[in-house]
Amino acid sequence: MEISIPTFNFIAIAPEIVVLVTALLVMVVDLFLAREQKHRLAWLSLVGVLAAGALSYAIWHRSDTQLQDMLVADNYALFLHMVILIAAALAILFSVDYADRTGLAQGEYYTLLLLSATGMMLMVSAVNLMTIFLGVEILSLALYILVGLNRAEQRSAEGALKYLLLGAFASGFLLYGMALFYGQAGTTSLSALRDYALSLGGEFPPLLLVGLGLMIIGFGFKVALVPFHMWTPDAYEGAPTSVTAFMSVGAKTAGFAALGRVALYALGDLHGDWVWLLAALSALTMTVGNLAALRQTSVKRMLAYSSIAHAGYISVGLAAGNQLGISALLFYLFAYTFMNVGAFAILIAAGRLEGSARQGETLGGLTGLYRRKPGLAVAMAFFMLSLAGVPPLAGFLAKLYVFGAAVEAGLVWLAVIGVINSVISAYYYLRVVAVMFLQERERAEDIPATVCPAVQVGLGVSAAAIVVLGLWPAPILDLARQAAVAFFGG
Repeated sequence: MEISIPTFNFIAIAPEIVVLVTALLVMVVDLFLAREQKHRLAWLSLVGVLAAGALSYAIWHRSDTQLQDMLVADNYALFLHMVILIAAALAILFSVDYADRTGLAQGEYYTLLLLSATGMMLMVSAVNLMTIFLGVEILSLALYILVGLNRAEQRSAEGALKYLLLGAFASGFLLYGMALFYGQAGTTSLSALRDYALSLGGEFPPLLLVGLGLMIIGFGFKVALVPFHMWTPDAYEGAPTSVTAFMSVGAKTAGFAALGRVALYALGDLHGDWVWLLAALSALTMTVGNLAALRQTSVKRMLAYSSIAHAGYISVGLAAGNQLGISALLFYLFAYTFMNVGAFAILIAAGRLEGSARQGETLGGLTGLYRRKPGLAVAMAFFMLSLAGVPPLAGFLAKLYVFGAAVEAGLVWLAVIGVINSVISAYYYLRVVAVMFLQERERAEDIPATVCPAVQVGLGVSAAAIVVLGLWPAPILDLARQAAVAFFGG
């Protein structure tokens, strides 16, 4: 009897392998470094992330990118790999000084950050429900620990516990939804599910509808859609700020990528039956997020609610359900990476200036920042204005494209709600700008401190990126269109 041995195309998961090997290498090297040398782990992690990014770019447009109908490195996945790896690289740069200053266990910190990035990359490449769930659990377990890694901060432990408990419920919903999919269609392959949906002739079996609803709940937790957002403010506020910066982008990217694969790729033929649910969640998310952000005095918590609102904007592109919507969603995630991670990095720098990480997260910590550190204030102004959607920065084009996709899909009412919410959000973003530039600092003395060079580089790259993307978006938009074509099987 002849035994057939399956062949494995490791090119399809080469970027994930590089990040995973780097995480394992960080664990080993950490054993041999003295305490004062732990910062070198950041540079080792950064090299691995950049290598994975270069590899993702190198295999763009390759045709042999399928791995056993479980993972695929198509242009859609590779584009989102770049988003996740850029967020990881920026988070590592911003962690060089921050992790040492806050007393975080750096070996564990960088290992978990890389493992979380690996899970995110697996999610965006997954074309099977089982590999999607595997990616969810890898990224979630690492993030649960990262959120609670600052043992000196009570908020960190509280945020991690809430994230863990609610995350367990969300994973249960997600897995139950997948079980219903399998029970109805008899497969966990997304391509097979797509064929099954096409064979239904437009009918939507109740079991499939319930399964999709349960999976939207599970993914909605990961991307912080209302009403599945309850964990977000406490987890974002309690986590080390560099972790918050990374997870606010990475977890959203992975969650929306997987939700898009399930809802729009596998069940795209039934789009008219489920679009109302996602559109309603989108409108509710952006509205609740913005209204809650208006009341915050902690900038870090305000950015947490802002992140919820942006999840609503991003899901507009998914609700549109067309090629323009997917390319707009991808461009939005790319631009959002720079402006959101950069905003959290300003809080890291302000914490060093204040001598207290917690004080740097408040409006008081940013008061009069222009007179103390004009470069930081100008960069933060760019980030705030871009998040608000002020032209000619990247945030304006990102919102314009997703709202345009909604109009093209006939969801004019959703685009109108998005525009109204953008106007509402301008208040709390501009309040931060006003505090930095127009208000005087109450106390005259300042703690003498310089901004870490790694943070300066990261902020410079982030600020330059949102300006360049706003003025010259064509190269990234072209890549996003190619990724959208690949997403729909073109």
